[in-house]
Amino acid sequence: MLVSRRSLLKAAATAPALSLPGILRAQSQTTLRFIPVIDLTFIDPIYSTAQVSRNHGFMVYDTLYGMNSALEVSPQMVSGHVVSNDERQWDLTLRDGLLWHDGERVLARDCVASIRRWAARDGFGAELMAATDELSAPDDRTIRFRLSRPFPLLPAALGKAAIQAPFMMPERLASQDPFKPLGEVVGSGPFRFVADERVQGARNVYARFDRYQPRQDGKPDWTAGPKIVHYDRVVWTTMPDAATGVAALQTREQDWQETTPHDLLPVLKRTGGITTRILDPRGYTCMLRVNHLQPPFDNPAIRRALLGAIDQSAFMTAVAGDDPAYQSSPIGFFAPGTPMASDVGLDVFRGPRDMAKVKADLKAAGYNGEKVVLLVPTNSLAQKPLGDIAADMLQQAGMNVEYAGLDFGVVLQRQLKKDPIAQGGWSAGVGNWQGIDWLTPAGNSNLRGDSKTAGWYKSEKMGALRSQWLAAASLAEQQRICRDIQALSFEEVPYFPSGQYKQPTAYRSNITGILDGTAVFWNVKPA
Repeated sequence: MLVSRRSLLKAAATAPALSLPGILRAQSQTTLRFIPVIDLTFIDPIYSTAQVSRNHGFMVYDTLYGMNSALEVSPQMVSGHVVSNDERQWDLTLRDGLLWHDGERVLARDCVASIRRWAARDGFGAELMAATDELSAPDDRTIRFRLSRPFPLLPAALGKAAIQAPFMMPERLASQDPFKPLGEVVGSGPFRFVADERVQGARNVYARFDRYQPRQDGKPDWTAGPKIVHYDRVVWTTMPDAATGVAALQTREQDWQETTPHDLLPVLKRTGGITTRILDPRGYTCMLRVNHLQPPFDNPAIRRALLGAIDQSAFMTAVAGDDPAYQSSPIGFFAPGTPMASDVGLDVFRGPRDMAKVKADLKAAGYNGEKVVLLVPTNSLAQKPLGDIAADMLQQAGMNVEYAGLDFGVVLQRQLKKDPIAQGGWSAGVGNWQGIDWLTPAGNSNLRGDSKTAGWYKSEKMGALRSQWLAAASLAEQQRICRDIQALSFEEVPYFPSGQYKQPTAYRSNITGILDGTAVFWNVKPA
């Protein structure tokens, strides 16, 4: 595979730039050409937990608050807020001049409906609504929360950039079932979605929204501050192979590749006019998700026994190579290097793996050779190697593995099925999340324990600890509770953490202004 990649790049590098059509060079000043990590299967970022859907969401929708690269939140769609009644009432005021892409005014009742739809799918949103006695729009510009108890994290919830971000939509769309994907895209963000140019599996197009009014204060920093657009169009082109995307950068057919294979970084660094960079030092946290409804992983003793088989270093080497600068292990249930992370329980991942002992432990725990259907997205740069390592690991542990290699979009749909595997269900699957998705017990949906997230982990103990964390009065108390949460996680094993890696992006020198965080498209301009 590596040889074929390098051959492709060598051929691309020798193609003379003057052979490119003149239209491509002219378009580079008005059109930004971008290669997303995977195809945009779902255009509804509230329904989907895919990162590509979240990135699409920030193109076309806006949020009430924004988040900067230091994870601080500040007003975005709102001009500000007033807190009263012993911190039990929050009045949020919308900025003047906000418009939907169809020309209608953004009203507070649109935002109320949007918050409710988002909260039905997001853990942090659910916590906010659990503390809310009344959510209303007393006038066109005021969003009012009447709380049953103080909730100082309200702006953090409404400004999160992690999945699922609380995107605002018109009431007619936001009032629709949050468990069914929307087919229409109308936002108030800096770009419009050009639906009639969408080619499923190949292309998505965005046009600058001429009537968007950026904030007048602050500085552009991830999703916070003024969102100033410098390109008329942004075209997302899905590439079937990441090396093809690298070649397209070299031949100047594309401007920016969201994720670049680690093994091709030396090639790109020798190529003139291309920059490689880590946008988010918190990287990507990886997991082996298991189905708590079906055998064998409905048995917590079997989940605990399998901990001994998890080789996080092998998972991360498969994704990011053996350079320690791009990977971290062992990790627990919070993103390493962030305030809630700790080393509680991590010894289970240290040292060589003893598969003979794991087999014996699995048998003692009650494993009797049940089939394990492992979902693997074969068109995902990161998740395909994660899946290959998981399959080998499970087989070495003596499990009866059926490798279900599927398109990423099909995996997203299938992992929502609760049926037994004989009826099209599943047992396990791999996943990668941004580190920002694993920052806190409120934000990490995989730790919720309310059986609402794929995997359907349920735990009253976890729910109680999460409530304690939300009520904690200090960072030290939050960290203590998170150590207890991690200890409980190693007992109940909601999922298996499989390491953290840092993912480079690559872009040509004809563009500048790319912000830290995730891929966002304001502030980016022709050099």
